[in-house]
Amino acid sequence: MLATDIPAAIAAELKVKTKQVEATITLLDEDNTVPFISRYRKEATGSLEDEQIRTIEERLGYLRNLVKRQEEILAKIEEQGKLTEELKSAIEKAQKLQELEDLYLPYKQKKRTRAQIARERGLEPLANAMLLQMQENGSPLEEAKAFIDEKKEIPTVEDALAGARDIVAETVVEDAALRKDMRSLLQRTATIVTELDAEAEEAQTFLMYENYEEPVRTLPSHRILAINRGEKKGCLKVRLNTDHEKNIERIFRKIHQRPSIYEEELHLAIEGGYKRLLFPALERDIRSELTEGAEAQAIRIFGANLRQLLLQAPLAGHVVMGLDPGYRTGCKMAIVDATGQVIDHGVLQVTKGDAEKEASAKKALALIKKHHVTLLSIGNGTASYETEQFAADLIRDNHLDIHYLITNEAGASVYSASKLAKEELPEYDVTIRGAVSIARRVQDPLAELVKIDPKAIGVGQYQHDVNQKELSQSLDATIESAVNHVGVDLNTASGELLKHIAGINATIAKNIVSYRNEHGKFQNRRQLLKVTRLGPAAFTQCAGFLRIHAAENSLDNTPVHPESYELAEKILAKLGFELSDLHDKEQLAMLAAKCKLVNEEKLAKELDAGLPTVHDILAALVRPGRDPREDLPAPLTRQAIVKLSDLKPGTIMRGTVRNITDFGAFVDIGIKTAGLIHISELSNKRVKHPLDVISVGDILNVMIISVDENRGRIGLSLKQVPKEEKVS
Repeated sequence: MLATDIPAAIAAELKVKTKQVEATITLLDEDNTVPFISRYRKEATGSLEDEQIRTIEERLGYLRNLVKRQEEILAKIEEQGKLTEELKSAIEKAQKLQELEDLYLPYKQKKRTRAQIARERGLEPLANAMLLQMQENGSPLEEAKAFIDEKKEIPTVEDALAGARDIVAETVVEDAALRKDMRSLLQRTATIVTELDAEAEEAQTFLMYENYEEPVRTLPSHRILAINRGEKKGCLKVRLNTDHEKNIERIFRKIHQRPSIYEEELHLAIEGGYKRLLFPALERDIRSELTEGAEAQAIRIFGANLRQLLLQAPLAGHVVMGLDPGYRTGCKMAIVDATGQVIDHGVLQVTKGDAEKEASAKKALALIKKHHVTLLSIGNGTASYETEQFAADLIRDNHLDIHYLITNEAGASVYSASKLAKEELPEYDVTIRGAVSIARRVQDPLAELVKIDPKAIGVGQYQHDVNQKELSQSLDATIESAVNHVGVDLNTASGELLKHIAGINATIAKNIVSYRNEHGKFQNRRQLLKVTRLGPAAFTQCAGFLRIHAAENSLDNTPVHPESYELAEKILAKLGFELSDLHDKEQLAMLAAKCKLVNEEKLAKELDAGLPTVHDILAALVRPGRDPREDLPAPLTRQAIVKLSDLKPGTIMRGTVRNITDFGAFVDIGIKTAGLIHISELSNKRVKHPLDVISVGDILNVMIISVDENRGRIGLSLKQVPKEEKVS
């Protein structure tokens, strides 16, 4: 592949036009960020989505490395004087690094192999005779006598033949076409076999893999990662199983051309090369390929789950009491106002004696009334069930017009002990900070969850088993995408949130907060240029994603980019409105009605503007300050508790999807134990992956199909819910 072939190759993979890819590559090479390109350069990219642009970025890096490696290999083979036109063409046509390395293998400098030693001893002519298969008369033993040489450590004809076989073996197994054929065969027909070491410390965890066997082609990613984990812990022995004799015969048939005196020697050489060199190498390749694919899938699932979690609808405007349950140290409590500021805190005893519970109930009731608490957020960790029971009783016994919800507290303890938490909440100890986080994350999940290492949030599978660098890069990209999709309030956003905005790094984010603290609220976006180290290039990338409520210019509270302000004002004028009308509810309603009737294509032509930009400006004008999460269903809140013993198969329950894996989805239905919808129960149609059907945060009506109190397991079904009850 040539560098000039890269855009067309990526375009074919993504099924888009080459011009779209070329434009995207140019923009990426000019250091534009993915969110900026996908949102503000739609005319150039043909409106490619964020995910498509990230794929282009990833594939561009891979293919540029491929081209660079091709050039290196061509130069090295050229230096050896062995570069033929045929080989050069094959190298230039290679589409994968694996193909490239296979072609280079015979010319690659290696440690001294048995074949190299045999060549040094002068046995290459004998090996060539074996490969040519031209001699029909005589015997290998007679031909080998000519190569006996005590000085070269070839004392017998057997030694001569053995050395020649080593050369033949290496020559045969290093053939790129043969390796490709055998790799493909093993991928189609081989199986992974595991054996359990019953004496291993964690053997019980891997009981299902005792004498387990499954075809390579059907192994799902979660089983690959489970097997890898078992092998790493010393609980499993893993091997690739195939019909070795058939494979050897397959190779022999490809190499054998005609009857000759070397037929048996050739077969022995192929057998030795297969067992000693080829199969072990292909086994490593296939295991590595399976692992890479499984890790990529696990990272993709983690990213998809994280994005849905970050984009959950906020419960804005509530005064929230956050409850971080616990047995020994009690339930930590923090009350935050509608802006997330802590206004009270303490400890409630909800798991001890009746007297202490009663005192805690009085204390909680007094605080709820004093601060006009409208929502309770209960962490789902240890003692969550008892805390939920306490909350439900408090609401029922006092006829309170408030609700509670169970909040995924994953990562709250990580945040509460972090340097950031100490800076944000210096006057509170680590336990209270956790309760604050649990309260704030229902008010604005995105703003609070970005403060936590995404790997601590707990919406992945086998996250500690995958490539940590690739996982971090993927999750960082997911957070960047989510934050820029929503946009942030420039005057209230934390530095931790701001650093995920396109064009802003941690240093610039800190400088924005410092500028805000020193000069007061930003009045317009142009003020950003006064922030230290935030120059014109960074301003171009970030400005459109930063909102200023009650700004001097109403467009500063929309996703309209400053570079398009003039166009936006022209559009308003064409429709008979002006900027000040964006502050007037009646005028805004009239503008929205008029925008629905606009012929966008005609308007774009009249203003000599791009259709995608005109479309986006119209959408932004009618809803200034819009948070895209507002269109999502609000999280489920409750007033009464449900027990595991209350559940009966056939009951329809309403729940929230908490986590998604390859084999199904875990759903919070309002009790301590999450229910599992197995992939087979998601739909009456075949489902390739749960993410094709549902997302983290989805609110579903599900049917209980099994309850196992002893094991604490609940089986759920989506496909068995009657049609009229699927959506309530």
